[in-house]
Amino acid sequence: MFDRIANTYDRLNGLITFGMDKTWRKRVAKMIAANNPEIILDAATGTGALAIDLARHSSGRIIGVDISGEMLSIGKEKIKHLELDHKITLELNDAEALSFDSNTFDAISIGFGVRNFDNLNKGLSEIFRVLKPGGQLVILETSVPKYFPFKQGYYFFSHWIIPILGKIFSRDKLAYEYLSDSASVFPHGKKFNGILKENKFITIADHPQMLGIVTIYTAFK
Repeated sequence: MFDRIANTYDRLNGLITFGMDKTWRKRVAKMIAANNPEIILDAATGTGALAIDLARHSSGRIIGVDISGEMLSIGKEKIKHLELDHKITLELNDAEALSFDSNTFDAISIGFGVRNFDNLNKGLSEIFRVLKPGGQLVILETSVPKYFPFKQGYYFFSHWIIPILGKIFSRDKLAYEYLSDSASVFPHGKKFNGILKENKFITIADHPQMLGIVTIYTAFK
């Protein structure tokens, strides 16, 4: 599915979020950069959008992984064009079965990807394994606003407008129906904090953005 929508993914993300996706990624990058990591994993990197922001704010090396070859191909072209290939490496790798040794990364980021894990606990367990003790995890993910009328407006936009935009711009309405549905059922906020705790993470915090449309989660090993 992600191979099919790879060519329009970045443009539609910007359209659907009214350009706020760039702001949220920069916030994640700055949170990670504050701890001066030497090596960063960007899991479910897609086309490398977050990896690029990490490279712009951190002096460390970034490895981005994803299971979509088409997404990675587009990401590699972007990185080459921006002359960031000396800092960023993209590779085909499954976040639920990472090929890296334990305790490898100083920091790990996941931008709009954790809800696509087949097995959420297995993916978070792998993330925990490859993170160094004291290392930071920062996740940017969709969530659902709590209060009227934002909750109702979000439901209408995500279940009706986003699939229509997906059909118009990517010719793949089903893919964007999936993305909307997965966002609406993802255990966000305090529930997701609890899942992080179950997977041994500590110092967990959630930071809702734009009235709770997305949330940034921070945690440590």
